[in-house]
Amino acid sequence: MSVYFNFQEIISAFMVLFAVIDILGAIPIIVSLREKNQKIEAGKAAIISFVILVAFLFVGNALLALFNVDISSFAVAGALVLLVLAVEMIFGVEIFKNDGPCGSATIVPLVFPLIAGAASFTTLLSLRAEYNILNIIIAVALNMIVVFLVLRYVSYVERLFGKSGIYVMRKFFGIILLAIAVRLLTTNLNSLIGSF
Repeated sequence: MSVYFNFQEIISAFMVLFAVIDILGAIPIIVSLREKNQKIEAGKAAIISFVILVAFLFVGNALLALFNVDISSFAVAGALVLLVLAVEMIFGVEIFKNDGPCGSATIVPLVFPLIAGAASFTTLLSLRAEYNILNIIIAVALNMIVVFLVLRYVSYVERLFGKSGIYVMRKFFGIILLAIAVRLLTTNLNSLIGSF
């Protein structure tokens, strides 16, 4: 596969991942963890998340091959997951339960499942079906910079946007995510139907 830099792809992949990771929407959870005197290491969380996401970006295809699943089928499944996430964000309903194990605040629940969780993994492989891998890695890196800044300066971010600002942004990115999920679904569904 040829590797090339495409600014439009980077911005598009960044927006999708930003909406899925939803670090601004996670601010109330982060604040709650801090109030419980849980130590959150912003740098460590961002670096570990980046390593996990990039590793999955490369290993994901091998895992799919192991189960005899092609990238288009996974992209369709991923689009459905994104669709449900978008519905959660827009309508304020909880469909995915946060049922991960309890432990360190930096690794669990921050890195997994909040930042590098099932939704992020699914999104990465869905993006790989359409975008160049270099552009996806750059988009992941940019998102991890945002994650670091939000975790490091969470109290300032909360004051800057306010509860209503974060609420509006969550709805806005929910609509963007919904539109992206529909596009991913139709594009990959067409290629799947065409392969029969």
